[in-house]
Amino acid sequence: MFKRASLLSFAALALSSTALFADPAADLGLGKPDADGFVSLFNGKDLTGWEGLPGYWSVKDGVIDGSETKENSVQTDLILSASKEHPEAFANFEFHIKWQMVSKDGNSGVQFRSVINNAKDLHAGGYQADIDSGGKYTGSIYEESGSAGGRGTMSSRGEKTTWDADNKRHNEPLSESNEALHNVLKNTGDWNDIVLIVNGNHVQYKINGHLMTELIDESPKAVLKGGVIALQMHKGFTMDIQFKDASIKFLDAAK
Repeated sequence: MFKRASLLSFAALALSSTALFADPAADLGLGKPDADGFVSLFNGKDLTGWEGLPGYWSVKDGVIDGSETKENSVQTDLILSASKEHPEAFANFEFHIKWQMVSKDGNSGVQFRSVINNAKDLHAGGYQADIDSGGKYTGSIYEESGSAGGRGTMSSRGEKTTWDADNKRHNEPLSESNEALHNVLKNTGDWNDIVLIVNGNHVQYKINGHLMTELIDESPKAVLKGGVIALQMHKGFTMDIQFKDASIKFLDAAK
């Protein structure tokens, strides 16, 4: 009886969430989507709609700028405010953003289906579309801070990875190799274009028009319910990274 009641309660909660965010962009106050269904997340002027540590995040020349020195570095994120207030609305989406690493060193990424696990430093843990200045990890999906089962690099560049119901990993090559995909990256000093498609247990991470990695997460440790979206600045570097043209399209849950 308890199990059935719990399932019914979960179903009712899911239905109420769906009803609450029948039109997520409007319901969350993000503005009107364009003809393709995307809504802009950055106004090009200031950090309205985002939350970050003062002194680490700012807007310079119309782009988001994250900078730190090694001596004063913090593992911190610029949090999309709407996703912090209503993480359940950010379960299934297509997210676009451009980034460039201005400094020669640095490590970053786009957090999704994540949780804020250090409110003081505004640090988010969970799934991450990885970025680094050398291009070693860029294009892979990493699991930050053990917040999605402590699985480290969840899918590597050049591979499609399936985590099965027993939490076992299965890899198969994509049509383009790791090396070929590395060659399309602009690791420092130029803009790269991210497309991140997150729907049900399926994630695709694309950069500059190329599919970098694909993840199918059927593990019991999978996070499918949504979470925060954030831009990471990794501790331990003197670094400067910039972002622009952030937008999102909400998707219906995968069948």
